[in-house]
Amino acid sequence: MLKEHAKLMKAFAASGEIIGRKKLQKMIYIAKKLSFPFQEKYQFHFYGPYSEELTLKVEELCNMGFIDEVREKKGGYFQYRYTITENGQEFLSLYEEPVLNMEGCFQNMNEKSSRFLELVSTVLYFDTLTREDVSAKIAKVKSKQNYSEEEIDEAYSYIEQLRDEVKH
Repeated sequence: MLKEHAKLMKAFAASGEIIGRKKLQKMIYIAKKLSFPFQEKYQFHFYGPYSEELTLKVEELCNMGFIDEVREKKGGYFQYRYTITENGQEFLSLYEEPVLNMEGCFQNMNEKSSRFLELVSTVLYFDTLTREDVSAKIAKVKSKQNYSEEEIDEAYSYIEQLRDEVKH
C-alpha cells in the first residue's frame, strides 16, 4: 500500500513546493503519461485529467504527517501549497526504489503555470487522436480557456522536450 504513496512523495520531494491542487493533478498525470510508475486512474474532468485516487492518497499522506498542506485564501478562492515534511523525508529514506530522471522532470513541470499544464495534460489525454483532432477537441472542451494554436504547438513541443529529458 505505502509503495504507491512513496512514489507520490518522491514527486513532492523532487518538486520542492507544489502550489495548487490542479497543478499537482496535472504534474502526476503528465509524469504517468511519460511512463513514470504512477498507478492512479484518471478521468476527464472540468479542468482536464483528474484522479480521485490521487486526491485520496494526498489526503492520506497529509493525515500521516508526511505531506504538509497549507490552505490560503487567494481572492475569491482557496489555494493549497504542498511540501514534504521531515517525517515524510524520513519515510522516503526507507523507500530505495530509484525513479530515473524524476527530479529534473518534476522541477521543470513545477516551473510551468497550472493553465499550461492543464493544456499539456489535455493534449496527452487525447494522444490517440490526430493533432488536428486534438486542437478541435481542445477548442470544444476547453473553450473557456481560449487556448491559441501557438499555445497548443508549445504544448506539443514541451511534451517532446519532457520525453527527451526522461530518456537521458
